[in-house]
Amino acid sequence: MRRLKLARNIGLGIENLLLHKLRTFLTMLGVVFGVGSVVAMLSVGEGASKEAMAQIRKVGSNNIIVNSIKSVEEVSQSTVRSFMSIYGLTYEDQLRVAETFDDIKQVVPVKLVRKDARLGTRNLELRIVGTTPAWFELLQRDIVAGRVLIADDARNRAGIVVLTEFGARKLLATENTIGQTLRIGGSYYEIVGIVKSEGGMAGSIQMPDEQIDAYIPIEVAKERYGDITTRVTAGSHLREMVELHQMIVEVDNIEHVESTAKGIEAMLKRFHKKEDYRVAVPLALLRQAEATKRRFNIVLGSIACISLLVGGIGIMNIMLASVTERTREIGVRRAIGAKRRQIISQFLIETVVLSTAGGLIGIGLGLFIPWLITIFAGMPTVVTAKSVVLSVGISVAVGIIFGLYPAVRAANVDPIIALRHE
Repeated sequence: MRRLKLARNIGLGIENLLLHKLRTFLTMLGVVFGVGSVVAMLSVGEGASKEAMAQIRKVGSNNIIVNSIKSVEEVSQSTVRSFMSIYGLTYEDQLRVAETFDDIKQVVPVKLVRKDARLGTRNLELRIVGTTPAWFELLQRDIVAGRVLIADDARNRAGIVVLTEFGARKLLATENTIGQTLRIGGSYYEIVGIVKSEGGMAGSIQMPDEQIDAYIPIEVAKERYGDITTRVTAGSHLREMVELHQMIVEVDNIEHVESTAKGIEAMLKRFHKKEDYRVAVPLALLRQAEATKRRFNIVLGSIACISLLVGGIGIMNIMLASVTERTREIGVRRAIGAKRRQIISQFLIETVVLSTAGGLIGIGLGLFIPWLITIFAGMPTVVTAKSVVLSVGISVAVGIIFGLYPAVRAANVDPIIALRHE
């Protein structure tokens, strides 16, 4: 019985709204644009933060990255002719870190050197990355062809190299890929694999890989290139001695990452007279990105809710005008026995129908706008079920809140005065 009465009241509300189609449509537009902007803005914010967090996760939430950097003293002295700059992580640092902390699963050393590579008539400067097979376990990259480094490569001091897809395209072009012999500096390497590279920045952390990387066993890098590199610029010989350019530390549990990072930093501070290292924690950056995302969504949602507020004021305005127009109708209904709560429910149903219809159209608009942004601007957008449900809930709430005063005012109209109203 109640369901039938509710359905009849909804039908009556729709019928009353359709008596003034243009006025109803214009009133509904405020809710349409409000809900549409809520969904669209939240989807843009969600897409941007999701992309940033995906980049950070590629570095590894369980990983700690320790980089060698020049200290302030080294930078100030680097302009001196024939100056030997000695800084950064050492092989002993790697052993200390691996043996001291029980929460560490493994420490992956990385040695970097830039060399010109030649294949036939093609040249490209590559960043040689001397590392272990564990590098590809901690930072998983898609294999395009062949394989990555394996344990036998290190044991055999094998002259093999794994290129990135970018480097392979530049050097190999139309040639066969796997099995080619590549000259890097004065040494020759057999190409055994090609991998994709991420490169760029993940928040404030530089990704460990670049597009021009070439991976070789770290034992081969030590043997062929040593720890000293020389750069000739403007008549000066700038020499650097760095044993390890980077360490990637894998922690056994995500809960131990930040405490282990502090321990590593304290240990390095003890054994390094200068601050020639930097400890980066992707997990801390990930949490910071998540907090920024929440703030960003709150700001965007608040801005969009202002549009809904304006739409709600429009609904209240039109319903107050409707009460004035239908004063005689209200008087007739009260005279034949209608109670105040029935008058209130009648007008509330009309405002809820109005705001809900606007909300549903607004959701359609909110889904369409992110699609356009993704297609034409190339920005990632993510429409979540939470934003859709939130928008529908807000539109219904707007109908109830802004329709309540006009409904109560209609119910309080004196039946005798209402019947005399022209």
